[in-house]
Amino acid sequence: MNVPLLRADGSKDGDVKLPRVFDTPVRADVISRAYTNINTHHFQPKGTHPTAGMDVVARTANPPTGQGQSRIARIRTSGGQRQGEAAGVASVRGGRQAHPPKAERVIHKGLNKKERRYALCSAIAATADRSLIVSRGHKVGGIETFPVVVADDIEKISGTKDAIKTLKTLGLADDLDRLKSRKRRTGKVALRGRGKKEGKSVLFVVKDRGELSKACGAVPGVDVCNARDLSVLDLAPGASLIRLTIYTKSALDEIAKMHLPHLDIMEMMN
Repeated sequence: MNVPLLRADGSKDGDVKLPRVFDTPVRADVISRAYTNINTHHFQPKGTHPTAGMDVVARTANPPTGQGQSRIARIRTSGGQRQGEAAGVASVRGGRQAHPPKAERVIHKGLNKKERRYALCSAIAATADRSLIVSRGHKVGGIETFPVVVADDIEKISGTKDAIKTLKTLGLADDLDRLKSRKRRTGKVALRGRGKKEGKSVLFVVKDRGELSKACGAVPGVDVCNARDLSVLDLAPGASLIRLTIYTKSALDEIAKMHLPHLDIMEMMN
């Protein structure tokens, strides 16, 4: 399938043929599973101090019965406010946790290599489906064909003003304005410094993200990713299909080098 090749000013510069990866069937279940598993790779292990809640001098009565009180351990000191208080066990005030989180817990979920590759190929193919892009909430009224492919000169943009101008020229002004209507969050999340959630707008997939990444760094919701580093986390944030993606011609050439055994098998079966 051929799609128009756009310049930075919005004019057409011929057509470009899409790589075979865009023929991959879109599997929302595979993409969701891959996102869930890959997303665990950056989780930080959590644990407690080995002796948390037990750094007290507490023991049970000896003998434990006949004292007119429960057998729970109590603080034994020569005086003080906590004299006789229950301590050192899980059921009392200031005691240890019954089953605390442990740093050695395995929170890294594995994923088969072929399944991860298939999920990525399926997510790339989904970027050519207008209905999926619209269902995620993107405003794409000014765009005719998907995916959007632009010339390589867009990678040389180094200023934020030029990046915003280019996005508006490509017909993406409505999608940028969509994020401005988000309300601030209230409650405990705001007290913890998470008062605003930043949505996702355009994703640029380029061969070299250097200059363009700096230019788009100050544009809310706009991200830039190298084609060789492309992941399901970039294409389907939150495991929801599918993000509005703009490819450069060089990025498509990099994507065309992907190994596609699933398409070879499908062709053999047909």
